[in-house]
Amino acid sequence: MPFYVAPEQVMKDRADYARKGIARGRALLGTLYNQGVLICAENPSRSLHKISEIYDRIAFAGVGKYNEFDQLRVAGVRHADTKGYAYSRHDVEARSLANIYAQYLGQVFTHEMKPMEVEILVAELGAKVEESQLYHILYDGTVVDETNYCVLGGDAESVIARFATSFDSSWSLEEAVTASVAALAGADRVLSATDLEVAVLSLGNGRRTFTRISQERLKEILSAEKE
Repeated sequence: MPFYVAPEQVMKDRADYARKGIARGRALLGTLYNQGVLICAENPSRSLHKISEIYDRIAFAGVGKYNEFDQLRVAGVRHADTKGYAYSRHDVEARSLANIYAQYLGQVFTHEMKPMEVEILVAELGAKVEESQLYHILYDGTVVDETNYCVLGGDAESVIARFATSFDSSWSLEEAVTASVAALAGADRVLSATDLEVAVLSLGNGRRTFTRISQERLKEILSAEKE
């Protein structure tokens, strides 16, 4: 006779397993600023990106197991390209993409032996900054429509507590980067430009709004804050 395990216990064990895997990773923060959406991640790797472009006005960011959230990124790019080609570029929306991710993650969490150890952020730049959208998708398929900012990954509650005290949607890129880095680092650490990966969806970047902030520009911003 097979052993019986209550469904609630199975779900709890899977959730605990996924949360522990995600908590081992470094945190990531997305926020609005006066020209768009800023995404800042603690990531010393120069080639394994946590933050990427999905489509013209949509960005993707993930924390947890790199190979798992990168699979989701690739699938999102394919979906967006196919939908934009078949219909219109304006029909590609972060909301529908977030729902597809949520359905897939929920299916894996419910039916597979091992859940995906990932949390992802799908951000879309609106025609006005205040119309921008931030969708936080959890390992079990839960979708959270965040307002103004969100934090993914390890130690998220502490990062949110530090960041919430300084948030201002009208601040400049430099101010947003400085506050984001301070929130990710905390009081006991100092993060340099080489420890970070930063990208923006900006109203001033033309049709393809996504761009990465270079190491040189990050060094300028962080050094100016110290002075």
